[in-house]
Amino acid sequence: MVLKIIGAIIVIWIAFSLIGFIFKAIGTLLVVAAVATVGVLAYGAIKGKAGRGQIR
Repeated sequence: MVLKIIGAIIVIWIAFSLIGFIFKAIGTLLVVAAVATVGVLAYGAIKGKAGRGQIR
């Protein structure tokens, strides 16, 4: 009986660890995606202003 309780606790602990890892990875990917998006928008804004005078 004690081994079943310890086994259940270990399984729950592993499940919560995996869920925490997944959320941490998703959070990190969201931060990286946000930084990349801001970088692309800034690059486009800078290049867009320089290129508008040439198109007629």
